[in-house]
Amino acid sequence: MKIILTNDDGVQGLGMLKLAEYLKDKYKVTVVAPEKERSAISHAITLHKPLRLKKVKEEDSLKIYAVNGTPSDCVKLGIEVVLKEKPDIIISGINEGLNLGTDILYSGTVSAAIEAAIYGIPAIAVSLAETADIEDRRIYKFLENLIEKVLEKGLPKNTLLNVNIPDFKKGIKGVKATILGKRIYIETFQKNYDPRGKEYYWMAGKISEIEKDERTDIVSVKEGYISITPIHFDLTEYNMINILNSWDIKIE
Repeated sequence: MKIILTNDDGVQGLGMLKLAEYLKDKYKVTVVAPEKERSAISHAITLHKPLRLKKVKEEDSLKIYAVNGTPSDCVKLGIEVVLKEKPDIIISGINEGLNLGTDILYSGTVSAAIEAAIYGIPAIAVSLAETADIEDRRIYKFLENLIEKVLEKGLPKNTLLNVNIPDFKKGIKGVKATILGKRIYIETFQKNYDPRGKEYYWMAGKISEIEKDERTDIVSVKEGYISITPIHFDLTEYNMINILNSWDIKIE
């Protein structure tokens, strides 16, 4: 069974490397990850510079490659160049920090899993609460069980799973299938000047949590559940198709 692991934390990302070490006893694991952190890069791909692939480690059941590109680049290279065939499943993570609600639109972690789904490969994006103990073996056993279920049951076309794991130390109530919530940020821009006197802005912000729907990933994780959200990357609002056609927009 062949698995590709990637992330947006970089090839030295501890969560991904710990997961690779755990899975290599059972699967043939290939890590293809960015050479440095590429968080919040969404689904960007590299078109205007060469991509370089560097082998970092090679064992019988574990190979690790670093790429000077994005998480989506890594998935493409992993399939087309490194393996030269489709793996059985692609895992993006374990990301150090949760990817909940509308944050997935910015997430390199989730975008890598979307890229895998575009290729028609079962994919899981995995994120872990920042306060959690990355050494906790229960995290890896749960993910092994989830991988086995996905390989056994399969996933619908163009669908991936976005998994968010709260801190086990605070108690886990169970596993819950969820919908995406909505996260709103209060953005702040700090104005400064560079040594040449030119102004620049540094963006920051804090979460304004207003989500109260218990079906959502945001509320479920807060309440102590492992959240699994099925994500479909077709963003079409089908209910709007007939409405748009009824507008009878003229071409002058």
